[in-house]
Amino acid sequence: MLCEMCGNDVEATSRIRVEGTILALCPACSKFGTIVDPPPAAAPTAVRTAARPSGALGSPATRGVRTGRRLEERDLYVEIGELELAPDWTRRVRLAREAVAWTPEDLAKKLNEKKSVVLKLESGGFHPPDQLVRKIEHLLKIRLRADPEPRS
Repeated sequence: MLCEMCGNDVEATSRIRVEGTILALCPACSKFGTIVDPPPAAAPTAVRTAARPSGALGSPATRGVRTGRRLEERDLYVEIGELELAPDWTRRVRLAREAVAWTPEDLAKKLNEKKSVVLKLESGGFHPPDQLVRKIEHLLKIRLRADPEPRS
C-alpha cells in the first residue's frame, strides 16, 4: 500500500486525521495527526446527516445532501419588460448630437468609442449593445428605447 503523505510503499497503513482530512498513512507519517477509529458499518447517508447537530449546516459533509427543493426556471425577459430600440433611434441620435453642437468625433470621444462607430450608429449600419445605448441616452439626455408593440 502507498502512504498518501510521503508516497512510500509500505505493508500496512492506518487512517489518520491530519488537519481535518483523513489519510491512509505509513507508521512514520502517522505522527503528524491523530488516529481515526475505523468507520462505522455503512450507514445510510440520511441517518448520518440527521444525527448531526443543527450548527453543522455549512459543514462539507452536508453540502451535497439534497433538500428536496427544486430551482424554478425564470424567464428574465418577461420580468424585465422588454425594451427595444425605437424605429427612429438613428435619427434621434443625430438630432440630439446636432442640438448640442457636437461633431461625430466629439460624441465619440465622450462615449469613449471611435468616430466610425458613431457614424455607423447614425447611418443605421450598427446595432448598439445595451451598454452603449445606455451611455448615449445618458450623455445626450434622450430616450432611444421604446416599449414593444403589443403582439396580437
